Amino acid sequence: MAKTAVVILNYNGKGYLEKFLPSVINHSAAAEIIIADNASTDDSLSFLSTQYPDIRQIVLKKNLGYAGGYNEALKQIDSDFFVLLNSDVEVTSGWLDPMESFLNANSSYAACQPKIKDFTHQSLFEYAGACGGYIDSLGYPFCRGRIFDELEIDSGQYNNPEDIFWASGACLMIRKTAFEKVGGFDADFFAHMEEIDLCWRLHSIDLKVKSIPSSVVYHVGGGTLDKSSTFKTYLNFRNGLFLLIKNLPLGKLIYKLPIRVALDWVAVLKFILEGKVKHGLAVLKAHLSAFLRMPRMYGKRRKLYNPPDSRSIILSFFLRNKRKFSDL
Repeated sequence: MAKTAVVILNYNGKGYLEKFLPSVINHSAAAEIIIADNASTDDSLSFLSTQYPDIRQIVLKKNLGYAGGYNEALKQIDSDFFVLLNSDVEVTSGWLDPMESFLNANSSYAACQPKIKDFTHQSLFEYAGACGGYIDSLGYPFCRGRIFDELEIDSGQYNNPEDIFWASGACLMIRKTAFEKVGGFDADFFAHMEEIDLCWRLHSIDLKVKSIPSSVVYHVGGGTLDKSSTFKTYLNFRNGLFLLIKNLPLGKLIYKLPIRVALDWVAVLKFILEGKVKHGLAVLKAHLSAFLRMPRMYGKRRKLYNPPDSRSIILSFFLRNKRKFSDL
């Protein structure tokens, strides 16, 4: 049994497997590579069986999303470390060693991520994780190297390993024991921000998360859900509220949730003014879903971790013109 399993969750991603699986095979010799298929309807599985017959496949009966798909797949894997890797990621030589070495030497850390750069514009950090994730006082996620849609050029400014609040699901290494201890992903998230919820729960049991920039990967982004998708808008806004309802201490939830909802309505207005009415409606649908499920999500609250109150990213970005993480 390999100490590390690299698990790629695939959904209709034959093109990405053709393009990026060779880099994973070439640069992950010490790990077991596993493809977990989320009920794809393309010919991903026949391609894998023909071209890569030695790679283990875990075939799920229906599309359970990122969260549910990984939950089901990882139950069937018995390695010490899981690396959850998007199918649209190109890895580089030696990418696994720094992360595995760090977790081996630091038992108080449950998870870590590499530096994630943009595959298309390789001088830039990539949106989904950049050089490690944080969360602001109202639950808005941001990264070393990315605030909202503003991507920084990587000039080595974040090459030091740092404690982070969340590690990106695009490339996340986590201890099997820690993943199981907090109950895995919350399948109600389906996709988007489930890794932030997971990391929030890791912090609640006094485990930490690290950014390891000496490991580098390149991410295309939007491989399963394109940025233009209204379903992606729906998930982002709904799951942003889920995060707060599940994890924020009650004293803060009471006043921060209404502020967050009001700011979401500003986003609705912005979508409408930009002619993206369907995206505005997706936000309203997300709110309805979040509030209908509020009793369910609130019922999942356990021991809570109160993150340090950082400055509002909304104020810093839009009013103070802070466009870089280093300016915060």
